[in-house]
Amino acid sequence: MYDHRSIFPGLPGFPGGGQGSGGGFPGFPGGGQGSGGGFPGIPGFPGGGQGAPSSPPPSGGQGGQNQPPGPPPNFQPQKTAMQGTQGGPSLYAVDPGAIRRCLFRYTYIWLRRDSFWFYPVYVGRRSIAGWRWIGFTWVYFGIDLDKIESFTCV
Repeated sequence: MYDHRSIFPGLPGFPGGGQGSGGGFPGFPGGGQGSGGGFPGIPGFPGGGQGAPSSPPPSGGQGGQNQPPGPPPNFQPQKTAMQGTQGGPSLYAVDPGAIRRCLFRYTYIWLRRDSFWFYPVYVGRRSIAGWRWIGFTWVYFGIDLDKIESFTCV
């Protein structure tokens, strides 16, 4: 068996190596020089940054990102033709201002090959995020507005 200190003599962060070694690399659990563990300065990793969520936003969180109050309606709305969607792919993206009126409302979305109930909680310039119904529960989901062929909210 070999001793890693003989391979990496004086290397900071290794046990027995360099200044103030606490065992391990700085920023990792048990790491050197006052680290709290994790990856320093990288949000979402233990010990790093402000802690960006690694999962959907917590229910009751800021900005009304709660899950919908219950399952969506029991019907599939009738699809209405939007300008540019008949006879091939659309040349237009859904306007963020148009779909913004559906925030925090049950919204039915049609994509080119899929359709589903959606509960939007965020509308950006080019994308939308919220909760998608997968038949028995809601999952957090985001999609580009140019992928949406049509939508209606109830």
